[in-house]
Amino acid sequence: MDEFALIERYFRRPDHPPGDGVVLGPGDDAALLLPPAGDELVMTLDTSLGGHHFPDDLPAADVGHRCLAVNLSDLYAMGARPLWFLLSVTLPQADEAWLAGFAQGLFDLADRAGIALVGGDVTRGPLSVSIQATGAVTPGRALRRSGARAGQRLAIGGVPGQGGLGLRHWQAGERASVSARHLARPAFPLDLGAALVGRAGAAIDVSDGLLQDLGHILKASGGLGAELDLATLPVNEELAALDEADRYPLQLTGGDDYCLLFTWPDARPLPPGTSDIGMITEKGPILLRYPDGRTEPARPGGWRHF
Repeated sequence: MDEFALIERYFRRPDHPPGDGVVLGPGDDAALLLPPAGDELVMTLDTSLGGHHFPDDLPAADVGHRCLAVNLSDLYAMGARPLWFLLSVTLPQADEAWLAGFAQGLFDLADRAGIALVGGDVTRGPLSVSIQATGAVTPGRALRRSGARAGQRLAIGGVPGQGGLGLRHWQAGERASVSARHLARPAFPLDLGAALVGRAGAAIDVSDGLLQDLGHILKASGGLGAELDLATLPVNEELAALDEADRYPLQLTGGDDYCLLFTWPDARPLPPGTSDIGMITEKGPILLRYPDGRTEPARPGGWRHF
């Protein structure tokens, strides 16, 4: 089966609504799209390589879910509502069973998030998935990294450390653990980003480790500092069972969490499902406050692509 037949069988959905603003979707040289009137477009692109960004033996349906989730997390971190995405898949061979599973995982999440596939490509080579996703936001209302101010609270939606612990479990053959399932299928609230618009100071998705991504906020906001209260970091049962010397490095530098980290400028209650984990300060470094009350500067750490 050639690439055109593969696209027709697994990625065209003629019986499915085309999506808002989709004038022409998959099947032509390019898509025709009508942007929402008056909105700003938010665009993101991620490439995931098999054996590097996800395990080689990850089931195809999980690969489809995970690769789209990575892009959705970026859109939500900007406060955008998802609209459309483009997909490029590179496969060592035309494996129809793999493509069927991949498409199922991909579209199950796409339908939940309300984002439409509008085009893409399938070709031969080492396993790789690239997705370019587009969302929309009211002008001037996008969440940015640069909006943090000293005195704002630091909060997170999700459980940092699940991705790192999940990878450890996966490599040890523990595929059914909560953390391993999060690694395979990152789960996050689909409505949290929208709930932060007009309320949060700054926001970022935690994909490369809590400390590293917090550092991006602090740098973009003018070189601020922060104090993290380690006792308040949310945990699942598997993280809670670890001793602190093992748990904290996973939570601070593990990566692959896809939580939303944000600053909160006033005393209003935080959105449901989020946790207060510290404070933005006038200047660095990032200080870690341990449960026994001692503090120490954080050491750099996190996922590096090069």
